[in-house]
Amino acid sequence: MKRLNIKRLRENAVIPKRTTAGSVGFDISACTEEAVMIPPGETRLIYTGIAIALEPGYAAFIYARSGLGVRHGITPANCVGVIDSDYRGEIIVGLKNSSDKQFIVNDGDRIAQMVITKCELPEPVICEDLDETSRGSGGFGSTGE
Repeated sequence: MKRLNIKRLRENAVIPKRTTAGSVGFDISACTEEAVMIPPGETRLIYTGIAIALEPGYAAFIYARSGLGVRHGITPANCVGVIDSDYRGEIIVGLKNSSDKQFIVNDGDRIAQMVITKCELPEPVICEDLDETSRGSGGFGSTGE
């Protein structure tokens, strides 16, 4: 995918951008009429004012910004948001405040990062047996601590 088509839905929307040449994630910014207060332990939907068009076989993943998560306890409510290639609506980020202090999101604040990834789309096939591996059905902690 060489291009990411972005539609600005509101005039004050910030177009996502990568801040360094080596950045994988595009900064996603809030597009709000007024400041949004997120009380401790609560979640608020933050609108971005943008929509994107992904090619089939690609998805966009919304991740936390490390500074917001580490310094302020502000992370996506669903850990990682997924934007499918056939979605054309506004990107909305649910932000959760896991700190003990209220947090204010202002218009234009960088609230998350978006990573575009090529994804396989296999057809599920029901089968009687799966191939054997050395791990087998060993689950949580089976390979060490």
